[in-house]
Amino acid sequence: MRIIVLRTSAMGDVALVAPVLNALKAQHPEVETILVTRKSFNPFFRQDKSLIIFNPDFQGRHKGLAGIYRLYKDLVAIGQVDHVIDIHNVLRSGILGFLFRMKGIPVSVMDKGRVEKRALVRGKSKKPLKHTVERYREVFASCGLEIIPGEEKQIFISSVAGEIASKVIGDHDVKNIGIAPFAKHNLKMWPSDNMVELTRLISRDFNVRFFLFGGRDEAEKIALITSKIPGAVNLCGKLNLDEELAVISKLDMMIAMDSSNMHMSALCGTKTVSIWGGTDPLAGFSAWRQPDEYSIRVPVTDLTCRPCTVFGKGRCKRGDFACMKWLSPGIVYHKIRELNIL
Repeated sequence: MRIIVLRTSAMGDVALVAPVLNALKAQHPEVETILVTRKSFNPFFRQDKSLIIFNPDFQGRHKGLAGIYRLYKDLVAIGQVDHVIDIHNVLRSGILGFLFRMKGIPVSVMDKGRVEKRALVRGKSKKPLKHTVERYREVFASCGLEIIPGEEKQIFISSVAGEIASKVIGDHDVKNIGIAPFAKHNLKMWPSDNMVELTRLISRDFNVRFFLFGGRDEAEKIALITSKIPGAVNLCGKLNLDEELAVISKLDMMIAMDSSNMHMSALCGTKTVSIWGGTDPLAGFSAWRQPDEYSIRVPVTDLTCRPCTVFGKGRCKRGDFACMKWLSPGIVYHKIRELNIL
């Protein structure tokens, strides 16, 4: 059996495909898989050498409506396809699915739970929704591929990247802590000064070294935060994704927002403490296989407007950003001590 799996963005959502494809390979080795995703996300899938990765060119050959048709033709040209699994469920993947159906190839599409998520942010329900990995798994099950994601770490680290990471970490008798202070949207970001103060509180009681992570567009802000943390190492823009994942896998702990770095850390098997504001793990995007208590947030019973967003878009409806400002550095530090992570 040969299947095509569609998931091209966003980084955190693509990373969460790894547990499903790893389980698929282990439990259904007879299935040949073609994953359609962006080239920059290839490092998430090094573990399965038999996986065929097709990287579309959305800026060139596969741009626009005509590009989608060319993408369809390019995928058909690979050879036999028995089933298409759309775990993206956006307009582009929908058009691709339509073209495959016209050819007589069955297509299974992920239910994103949009109605449930709207009810959650509107305060009509505070019931935990399915995790994204579970939604992915259900799509595979719908076409007869029952899988159970494993407990082990999900991202393979190459020996070359591992050697580079060892040099970055160094041989110091300290606890190595990653800090990923930013996210794509403001409603998911803790004030930077709070993060600096949190590192001061940790350094006061533990022998630690901090490593700062962020996207290239966050370079200036990351540099400013790094300058305020004695001995901190700024890795923003210094490593490729393979190397960054290797460093994360060697950390004792990662502290992150609800962001791709949170997902990457969890999938590397690193203890991951996440800080939540406008979003909430209830929506199904928590750090994979991390204890719920590692997700630090103001309880929805104390601040009923939470969550006010699923992905972090929008503005604070209260106007005071209470969901983040109520989480003082002292409260977060006390929680970390309580969890006995360090």
